[in-house]
Amino acid sequence: MSRGRAAIILAAGQGTRMKSSLPKVLHEVGGRALLDWATATASQVGASRVVVVTGAHAPAVGEHAAKALGADAVALQDFPLGTAHAVRAAETALRDFDGDVVILYGDAPFIPAERIEEMFQRRAKRGGIAILGFEARNPFGYGRLLLASDGSVERIVEEREATDAERAVRLSNSGVYCADARVLFQLLSMVTKDNLKGEYYLTDIVALGRSAGFKTHLVMGDEADMLGVNSKVDLAAAERTFQQRRRVELMEAGVTLIDPDSVFFAHDTIVEPDVVIEPNVYFGKRVAIRRGARILAFCHIEGAEIGEGASVGPSARIRPGTKLGAGVKIGNFVELKNAHFGEKAKASHLTYVGDADIGARANLGCGTITCNYDGFDKYRTTIGDDAFIGSDTSLVAPVKVGARAYTASGSVITKDVPDGALAVARGKQREIEGWADAFRAKKQKAKETK
Repeated sequence: MSRGRAAIILAAGQGTRMKSSLPKVLHEVGGRALLDWATATASQVGASRVVVVTGAHAPAVGEHAAKALGADAVALQDFPLGTAHAVRAAETALRDFDGDVVILYGDAPFIPAERIEEMFQRRAKRGGIAILGFEARNPFGYGRLLLASDGSVERIVEEREATDAERAVRLSNSGVYCADARVLFQLLSMVTKDNLKGEYYLTDIVALGRSAGFKTHLVMGDEADMLGVNSKVDLAAAERTFQQRRRVELMEAGVTLIDPDSVFFAHDTIVEPDVVIEPNVYFGKRVAIRRGARILAFCHIEGAEIGEGASVGPSARIRPGTKLGAGVKIGNFVELKNAHFGEKAKASHLTYVGDADIGARANLGCGTITCNYDGFDKYRTTIGDDAFIGSDTSLVAPVKVGARAYTASGSVITKDVPDGALAVARGKQREIEGWADAFRAKKQKAKETK
């Protein structure tokens, strides 16, 4: 029988270097909070229990974790006394758990699920404690992994506690460990704060574990995956790392990015093969772009689905709740919000469509506006299949334009239009002979007398 799996995510740090009122682990990379990257990793490796350790200084972190995972998934480190003390804060929440636990960090978004799985597998076969390490180009600031003659980890020494010879070691500590839960908390109870910082170091469990007869196993990762976020500079570096990786993944999957460095994705952006994305495009959360669609330059898209073979832009804004059917054409300076377009419908330029259902093959002329808000409530506009909306038409919702119907240019449509009808709603034109010449002469005379 396979052993149960749990994860403890440390998220109680002060985050003072972020210089922000928003707690560090709630800052986003790829549109996802740093903390949520860690919880997603825990889910990917099958952790049935997740405990997020938070600090009293940042109640928003606990509220965020409780909303996502439940109130019983939050443990409070009421006073910061080091990383070992933080992990012990999760002991009560896991008192009835029997299985293996991995320690993760709320500010390290790129720890690969594959490496965590390898740690669990190593534990399953050999017992003991699995430690995730990496070879650092410049190990300054990292704890060093000191190996025994058999290649196992003998102990971990912190930078400030290390000798000159130990500082020369490039094999570095990620801080990620995997152990039997009961053994972990037993070892944590033995950790002291007899060190230069006067804190309880989590790293001490390795030497304590070996002294107690437990084996230690080194699992190697890549330095780029161990990136921790402690400042806005680090946050920007993490965003850059995510974007670069996602761009490569999508191009390798058959997506064309004309200028990859100018296109930005969210963590959950779905882009199918044969999609072409032109330069300077931004995707917010919850976007799906179906096969063969083309996103032209300078578009901003969030919370929307773009159908197969559709074309959007340039310079279009697609807001949440929008769904475009196959072959839809959305042109320049068009804004859509919570709008559903049927197959091959068009809004080619300078149009706002909010809270609307647009039928298949309907055409919305330049300057079309759905007037969907009265200052208190939103109302919906419905346009039937094959309808033609003349340029500069204002549709005052709630209103319905029937299938195959037309609206005359410049109309303000306030009543439903039957199928196949023409609606004209504008003032009658009249001409006043000579008015313009008289007006011009008057203005010119006034200008000359000044």
